[in-house]
Amino acid sequence: MSTTGWIDPGGTAGHGTRLWHQAQVASGASVGADCTLGKGAYIGAGAVIGDRVKIGNNACIFGAAVDGEAMICPGAMLLEDPAPRATNPDGSRKEAPDWSPRPVRVGFHATVGAGSVIAPGVTIGPHAMVAIGAVVTRDVLAYALVAGNPARPVGWVCDCGVTLDAGLRCPACDRAYRLGEEGLAALLGKGEPA
Repeated sequence: MSTTGWIDPGGTAGHGTRLWHQAQVASGASVGADCTLGKGAYIGAGAVIGDRVKIGNNACIFGAAVDGEAMICPGAMLLEDPAPRATNPDGSRKEAPDWSPRPVRVGFHATVGAGSVIAPGVTIGPHAMVAIGAVVTRDVLAYALVAGNPARPVGWVCDCGVTLDAGLRCPACDRAYRLGEEGLAALLGKGEPA
């Protein structure tokens, strides 16, 4: 593990995880094995990061659950406070008991693009891709590609990250998919679900 970042007392990071300069794992946060936290990345209290996750420079993850092999690109923000205020109506400083967190969930092998913002309570499905700078306020289906502000579905992506063609086939690696209620599912051989 790199020693140029830091893990607060009560925070954890698994074997082989690398923390680059100024990366921080807060007390009450857990980072899995073989992860990379870029320069200035922040993992807030309550966040649970799976194995082999890459978190880019200056990304901030507040309380989110990020499944294994996901990618959180530089400058992305995963938020959890649905009603952010510095103080309560009586003027007292807002503390943890004064709000109810709604953490984000990022599915297995999903990508959250650079500079994107994920609103509290949103689920990003497995293998989905959030475009650069998107503002995501609604759940994202498995393998969906979303872009814009607010983010809207604009296509589907392959396991390899390339946008699928109209027949739900990857032009780069030739994988094929079928559409279901929860998004896409990969097909094996003669059209059998994976």
